Amino acid sequence: MEELIETVAEFIVRSRRIVVFTGAGASTESGIADFRSRGGIWDKYNPEDFYFQKFLTNEESREKYWQMSTEVYESLKKAKPNPVHLAIAELEKLDKLDCVITQNIDGLHHKAGNSREKIIELHGTALSVSCLSCRRKYDRDEVQERILNGVKVPRCDDCEGLLKPDTISFGQAMPERETNEAYERSFGSDLFVVIGSSLVVQPAATMPVRAKQGGAKLVIINRDPTPHDSYADVVINGVAGEIMARILGKVRETIRH
Repeated sequence: MEELIETVAEFIVRSRRIVVFTGAGASTESGIADFRSRGGIWDKYNPEDFYFQKFLTNEESREKYWQMSTEVYESLKKAKPNPVHLAIAELEKLDKLDCVITQNIDGLHHKAGNSREKIIELHGTALSVSCLSCRRKYDRDEVQERILNGVKVPRCDDCEGLLKPDTISFGQAMPERETNEAYERSFGSDLFVVIGSSLVVQPAATMPVRAKQGGAKLVIINRDPTPHDSYADVVINGVAGEIMARILGKVRETIRH
């Protein structure tokens, strides 16, 4: 593994437009369970209950959704950035990071110190809530308080519209601006680093392909193999935080010399 870590560190030192792509595995070391893993949220709830169309049309589905979402938010709120997030924030300080594209809704890249304009949240964020009718935004803590005080399905103060966290649900359209920007940045990168994503869901699965088409080196750091490993320049399977900390340590050594 040491040789692979040194290779990735060399790639970083030579690169000028690094795009990092993070999935659930980047946040598990912060105590946030991967929805799909054993013991994750889909062991407790049925994903079929949370389709966007059901949320719009069925009060019982909305109640279930808010119950699940409230539980998830409590763990997100307490979570702190781990070595993965801190390493990516350091890449920005070194003026190497073009952007971080994330499937995560936990806001940990913001907490770690990455600039807002460097973060593309493909699946939205759990840290804010919007009215689906008039688009008024609410702080998540304020809405959380209502739920904890017994409100089962919160509604907008202005128009009585349905409130929903600013995350993308099953069956809900991906955010157009963020998705297009992610494709463009991937294609324009010279190094594309995947951390903690199985790369099986769209549009995540297409991003490494776009990066390779644009001529980037591709690095995949994940606990398990992915369908894209065969054409990656480097694949490291293991604990992402530990691997990223070691890579950044090598980068610092090289830059100092």
